[in-house]
Amino acid sequence: MIRFIPISAAAAVFALALLTGGSTTTLADKGPVVVELYTSQGCNSCPPADAYLGELAKRKNIIALSFHVTYWDYLGWKDRFAFKGATKRQRAYSRHFRRGYVYTPQMVIDGQSEVVGSRHFLVDRAIGKAKRRADKITVTFKKAADGKLQAVLPTRKASGAAERATIWMVLFDRRHTTDIRRGENGGKKLSYHNVVRKLTRLGTWDGEGKKVALPVHAAGPDGRRDGCVVLVQSDQTGRILGAALMPLAQTN
Repeated sequence: MIRFIPISAAAAVFALALLTGGSTTTLADKGPVVVELYTSQGCNSCPPADAYLGELAKRKNIIALSFHVTYWDYLGWKDRFAFKGATKRQRAYSRHFRRGYVYTPQMVIDGQSEVVGSRHFLVDRAIGKAKRRADKITVTFKKAADGKLQAVLPTRKASGAAERATIWMVLFDRRHTTDIRRGENGGKKLSYHNVVRKLTRLGTWDGEGKKVALPVHAAGPDGRRDGCVVLVQSDQTGRILGAALMPLAQTN
């Protein structure tokens, strides 16, 4: 059974930004499709969606991310990967989609549509639609002279006022397996893929090229993460305008 919970009027408002860098891009550019799964170790409807996200993570030109939410922790098992930022982000999506609730498992595709994460046909259809978008910018990575990692965002040529967006950095672990001892999934050993461990707002983008420093080494008290994703998300519509993934092993 899909798990729903009402949201409060204080749900967070989006802040994501169009990234720009030293080059120029046009509206014909395309980029990877971003799939965000909102899940919980305390939800017995989530394991099929968790497994399917692992399959999506292997596909070319898809960035799959698993955001663990906090609102099912009261059901008898505290999700070790849940954090308030994930819950806040999902509630902002619900506000954007004009829904009065949040639920798990939910997949948000490119910030423009949402489906039940265990319904493969609907997920694949939404991904196919997102792949046909022709309005994305290209985000790249480079090392600065001091050796630190940067995201490079292109200048965007567009008629009229530029679409404002917020730049996010996502740090994730590639895979975790957990023995669930209590709650709805008690007694199961479950695996999770591309688990988000840190979500950081880096600034805004307004169509001008720029380079943004990525604090990838600020991974947290338990060590370094496996990968870094940069998201550029429209403040007005919530759509992902550009994205890129960097395995952090490449930054050594």
